[in-house]
Amino acid sequence: MLSNKTTVFTKGLRSVYTGKLYEINKFKYICETEEEKSVIDVVYDFEKIKAHIETEGWPLNNPGIWKYAPLLPLPLERTDCFSPLIVGDTPLYKINHSINGFNNVFVKDEGRNPTASLKDRASAVVVSMALFQNEKVITTASTGNAAAALCGIAAPIKSLEKIIFVPKRIPQAKLAQLLVYGAKVFLVDGSYDDAYDLCEKATKKFGWYSRSTAYNYFTIEGKKTVSFEICNQLAQLLKLKPKENQKGNLQFEAPDCIFVSVGDGNIISGVHKGLKELFELKLIEKIPKIVGVQAEKSNYIYNLWKNQKERSQEQYESTDTIADSISACYPRDQTRAVRAAKETNGLYITVSDEEIVKAIPHLAQCSGVFPEPAAAAGWAGFLKFTQDEKYQNFLKKDDKIVIISTGNGLKDINTAKMSVENKEPPLIKSLEDIEKFQ
Repeated sequence: MLSNKTTVFTKGLRSVYTGKLYEINKFKYICETEEEKSVIDVVYDFEKIKAHIETEGWPLNNPGIWKYAPLLPLPLERTDCFSPLIVGDTPLYKINHSINGFNNVFVKDEGRNPTASLKDRASAVVVSMALFQNEKVITTASTGNAAAALCGIAAPIKSLEKIIFVPKRIPQAKLAQLLVYGAKVFLVDGSYDDAYDLCEKATKKFGWYSRSTAYNYFTIEGKKTVSFEICNQLAQLLKLKPKENQKGNLQFEAPDCIFVSVGDGNIISGVHKGLKELFELKLIEKIPKIVGVQAEKSNYIYNLWKNQKERSQEQYESTDTIADSISACYPRDQTRAVRAAKETNGLYITVSDEEIVKAIPHLAQCSGVFPEPAAAAGWAGFLKFTQDEKYQNFLKKDDKIVIISTGNGLKDINTAKMSVENKEPPLIKSLEDIEKFQ
């Protein structure tokens, strides 16, 4: 649990469903005392943070996401608990040509994190809190990326055993990551949701520390750092001047819109929370519109948003999308994910598996960023969005648009090959053979 005896700017835990504020050490995971067990937001004392960063500067001179330590739950003095691998500081690239008439398009390449996905951000914070709390066993349910993130970040920590629950259909590249990192892996005969439920039961029975998405409220704290970086890097790319009379690199500029793929809902919720906190600190002047992109065959949160609901108890029998990382029969962060679009005047859009596959080489050839299917879904949504007349008044051609590519394409090489299946390279032996193809 968190301690108030050191420099930490957390002041409570808030139920996402009821809005009720609890003391900082009340719950380890979700709101167990509420009838409808809610996911939790960590609440910060923004006035104290403002005073701190105005005198100390911000971002701090720390590695990766820990540059933003005042807005993270670990006490500032406990640098010994920083996650061993450097997570964050992933590049934001500007596309140097027009995309369907839009000239200010940026791609955030989260595949450059240590285990090649945005989910390293969540694992970095959860592992750090596990160290701070002297946990001995850490576990998670995952379709692959969250598990790889946890195992990779925690691999150097020999005192922390890693136990993983993944569906049996996990891509082999992701399974290989888990095994190489030395985790104890259970292949669950069922879906991601079956793995999630079994992991939660095991956590309670054996007293393990769970990293599972949304269940552990520190996951969103890590993921929100992507928004801090987007706004800081955008200001640098636009060569904005630092604010007067403030120490540190306090240049932050919000884009007009952010596109992000959505499965369980925790990443888009983190993007939203990070933006709200920057706005609360008056470091950005607006909160961008957020567009959530779901696969047509795993569209739970899209349907909630479309029907103007925030959550449901219904569980889909199955999902069948090539984008395994955003496949969820019962998303665990529904409410915050719906609010991310609703509260920013954003929306949700769905894309087919065919559109996702086509988007893999399209994004790679536009930007040099190689996305896995779930990451390409965000780009596919942006392309579909800009080509559909019903959205023509949603964005202006000169708007600054960021698409988050959430994971690297090497995590699912079979789909990457499928996306260029008609481009088998010719087999040659000589210069004469080359001439045949000129």
